[in-house]
Amino acid sequence: MIDTCLDKEITPWITLYHWDLPQILEDKGGWTSRDVVDWFSEFSNICTLRFGDRVKQWIPINEPASFTILGYLTGLHAPGRHGIHHFLSAAHHVLLAMAEGGRIIRSNVPDATIGTALSCSYVEPFKRIPRHEKAARRIDVLLNRLFIEPTLGMGYPMQDLPFLRKIEKYIIPGDEEKIKFDFDFTGLQNYFRVIGKSGIIPYIWANQVKNKDKNAEFTQLGWEVYPDGIYQIIKQFARYPIKKMIITENGASFADHLTDGSIHDTARTSFFKGYLSSVLRAKKEGVDIGGYFVWTLLDNFEWSFGYQPKFGLVYDDFNTQQRIVKDSGRWFQEFLKQ
Repeated sequence: MIDTCLDKEITPWITLYHWDLPQILEDKGGWTSRDVVDWFSEFSNICTLRFGDRVKQWIPINEPASFTILGYLTGLHAPGRHGIHHFLSAAHHVLLAMAEGGRIIRSNVPDATIGTALSCSYVEPFKRIPRHEKAARRIDVLLNRLFIEPTLGMGYPMQDLPFLRKIEKYIIPGDEEKIKFDFDFTGLQNYFRVIGKSGIIPYIWANQVKNKDKNAEFTQLGWEVYPDGIYQIIKQFARYPIKKMIITENGASFADHLTDGSIHDTARTSFFKGYLSSVLRAKKEGVDIGGYFVWTLLDNFEWSFGYQPKFGLVYDDFNTQQRIVKDSGRWFQEFLKQ
């Protein structure tokens, strides 16, 4: 795959871990076991020694907030665990592994460019009143701050989300330094904004609510189409002492319909026009944005949702492997020529 990409003048960007933990390691504790840091280190070493001569763009771990929250706190994604102790131990070990992976990449591939791939959502309060604003801040910690601030040496944001103090149980001397790593870029992965209000969900005491505006647009998965959200979250992360920023994922799932050999996905094209305009707005205001990746080139297997959601610029018939460039893909092709 790497050699084919290079032959086609496509620069490979490798993410070492995209939620694909071997089952045998999950049976030994998975991300709740501190041993996972060693397992991931060994994997990082093997991959970089094998491919570092051809690959110079590396991301250790994809969307740590997503797979720790959904996989170890709520149980909605694999491995289906739920509980605060599972989540906190997993989160701490992910941070240790992310930084250690970065150090191994730097050692084995000295000319590498190394970054993050952090899922993030701009969080707004349901109403501008104190209890909803505090709830929104707690959600913001969980979704946006938890995996960036410790990496920057700022520690865990416990003051705005008190239950994080329980993570101290999993910290041993020296961990605060081990978690820090000087990434070459901060990768952000954004799809929607979150509206938060005071609620009864334990630990965060907040709920996410849906925009009831009759003019609001939503994707196939019920995610709000809100281009200003990516602008706001870029500006929020730009306040950190980070280097350049890259949008490592952005896209939308819609119910595509194959008609006479074509897919006229106007909603997806409109999505990209709006979100790219917001990214450009932030760039024009001085944010160092070094790139943008669409999620995704091909329709894909979307975790717990299976094959139903369609994110691709290219339609993929999973039975025949027939592939058809959607109208959005053709629009993007022309956009890149400009």
